[in-house]
Amino acid sequence: MTAKPLPNVKAGATTSAKPAGKRVGIGARPPANPHAEAWIRQGDAGALIKGDLYTARLTLDITPAMRARIKVSAFTQGVTVADLLRGLLEREFPEHRMENTP
Repeated sequence: MTAKPLPNVKAGATTSAKPAGKRVGIGARPPANPHAEAWIRQGDAGALIKGDLYTARLTLDITPAMRARIKVSAFTQGVTVADLLRGLLEREFPEHRMENTP
């Protein structure tokens, strides 16, 4: 039994497909800006410190209406809800209360 040639394939041609277009090599990487590289490596130091400060999580059940009021208040003050509530709790429960000091 003889093998039949594949349709649309020229005799002696291989079946591996190669792009017929022009190859464009990728050039060398442009020199980096040392100030930009240092800034990237530095990261956000404030976020790391802030993350170390707030390590306990507090979960509350509130009504959707109260949640909406809190979000609107935070937005109008230009702060996050977390920062707004941290400030409120700090004002209500300061680390050193005046009435507890002798």
